[in-house]
Amino acid sequence: MLSSEKLVAFVPTKDQKQARAFYEGVLGLTFVSEDTFALVLDANGTKIRVANAPEFKPAQFTILGWMVSDIETTVTELQAKGIAFEKFGLKDQDERGIWSAPGGDKVAWFKDPDGNILSVSQHI
Repeated sequence: MLSSEKLVAFVPTKDQKQARAFYEGVLGLTFVSEDTFALVLDANGTKIRVANAPEFKPAQFTILGWMVSDIETTVTELQAKGIAFEKFGLKDQDERGIWSAPGGDKVAWFKDPDGNILSVSQHI
């Protein structure tokens, strides 16, 4: 039923101005609109609503991620923009924070200004 419909992703924020600077300015997402309820951005055809949620606590798991074709280059580019990647002490996670899964996929995690865990991943 919904498999042919477009997806909208939701991310909470306590500070919409700071979230816009990060998602638009650092990650390069395209600004769509902004009101008192949410900031709306476009991520390659997927709408992301960064919703005002003054009382939320960040989840301890990934809530938003991007599949990339070259994780090494993506991590390098994001680090150059000031993003620090999380190190969870996982076996096969390198010094830059890129974890290699047993099947060959690779994932690196980082946080937005609200502490939401985001990721980039490369799949074989």
